Amino acid sequence: MTSIFDEAGRSIACTVIEAGPCVVTQVKSEDSEGYSALQVGFGDAKVKNTSQPMSGHFKKAGTTPKRKVLEFRDFNAVEKQLGDVIRVEDIFKEGDTVHAIGTSKGKGFQGVVKRHGFHGVGGRTHGQHNRERAPGSIGSASYPAKVFKGMRMAGRTGNDRVKIQNLRVVKIFPEQNLLVVRGAVPGHKGAFVIIEKK
Repeated sequence: MTSIFDEAGRSIACTVIEAGPCVVTQVKSEDSEGYSALQVGFGDAKVKNTSQPMSGHFKKAGTTPKRKVLEFRDFNAVEKQLGDVIRVEDIFKEGDTVHAIGTSKGKGFQGVVKRHGFHGVGGRTHGQHNRERAPGSIGSASYPAKVFKGMRMAGRTGNDRVKIQNLRVVKIFPEQNLLVVRGAVPGHKGAFVIIEKK
């Protein structure tokens, strides 16, 4: 993340996203596949790391192998042809509202305080020895005599598909295909995210 200053001189926390160039690797239509969609590839990959079927797929589109291939339904498929390059200024402009979809940072096995925001069971006094971060009681007595499914407990945190909605596009750098959005997006530095225009 970084920050930029607006016209009023306020500092705005932003995230810089490389949003192109993306190459059209397949155009799906109602006649052939039963639905209209556009398959695009992003990021150059090495030929030795690309499988033979995918190498042929990229060769048919007239492009080098790509690291990430995604499909977008109802994406003006009529206007785009196989091998066309989509740049950031073709879709986004300053002031747009977008959604960012990605995989959140994995935090491993965590306790209830970090995972769910529990406050523990009280202070250290009154017989509470080392219980500040404990989950407390999780079930009832002889009825129902079980712990209900979905009980908030310790477990693996993060590494989930997350969608951050209503991020505002603050600035665009067409030469570098950079998109600057206000706020944070899911994932670590260098992670892939899907940007959807609202």
